[in-house]
Amino acid sequence: MDDISRLLGLARLRATLDKRCLLGGATRMDVLYGEREVPFHVLLEGKCQLEVEGSLYSMTAGDVVVIPSGGRHRILTAGAGRMRTTSDAPGRTFAVTTSSDGSDAVIDLFCGHYSVAPGAGSLLFSSLPTPMHVSLFRSEEGRSVLTQLSALMRREAEIDGAGSSAIMSAFCTVLLALVLRSSPGAGAHDPFWTAASDPRIGAVIREVVEEPGADWSVEKASRRAMISRASFFRYFPSATGMSFGKFLTRVRMMAASDLLLGSGLTVAAVGSRVGYRSEAAFTRAFRAEVGDTPARFRRTHAGQGG
Repeated sequence: MDDISRLLGLARLRATLDKRCLLGGATRMDVLYGEREVPFHVLLEGKCQLEVEGSLYSMTAGDVVVIPSGGRHRILTAGAGRMRTTSDAPGRTFAVTTSSDGSDAVIDLFCGHYSVAPGAGSLLFSSLPTPMHVSLFRSEEGRSVLTQLSALMRREAEIDGAGSSAIMSAFCTVLLALVLRSSPGAGAHDPFWTAASDPRIGAVIREVVEEPGADWSVEKASRRAMISRASFFRYFPSATGMSFGKFLTRVRMMAASDLLLGSGLTVAAVGSRVGYRSEAAFTRAFRAEVGDTPARFRRTHAGQGG
């Protein structure tokens, strides 16, 4: 299994398409989600701006934005006159949102969210920058995939019949996989460690995700990357936005969360599987990352395993 598919499996995502937004000019749409809900927007046509955490990001057709931090944000369209609000028309699968005055649409925007499991899902998204802004039309592969996907999404939106919710959920999971393996769009400040541009660093990331319990050290990782230890210390944070030690711990705790919820292994055995020689060391590391002990995490979230 490839590393992106492995990460998505660990995160135990549930994708939901919430609305299709056909907004006119000079319109503001406020968006708010809850805990462990990660919003996303995919712009199929037109131009708009996204306001999140006090910053504005320009979106054009082919852009996908994921907001790992969740929380309140805003979609804005340009136009003359006073800013309009929005109104929702409920549908069988999702709502259709338009400008409150019924003006002709200048954008076609699909909006939804990913519900993430405690532990692995929360750790994955907390390790990624907000927002994740990808311009899929920048590459021929991205343009081809999104063009086909958008046609299917629009068609399914028109049908809005039996099975539409499950189909749209699958489409939205595909979008996230595309984002995780893509380079950030113009104006992004932080890298996506899931799409490290340096192939030497990418090779290390893939192996750690595949075998988090191996005896990893900076020396071993630098040898795998075929660069010096000093160069590895410089290149890894630049490519991923975090130190190798932080990355290794995150991936190990994601794998541990999955084992705690999806297996009958003891806490000590789970710790051993993810590279810890003692249960005490594993418990300390797990509590530092997840905010709970492994045993309490398992009790609290019992029944949420795969």
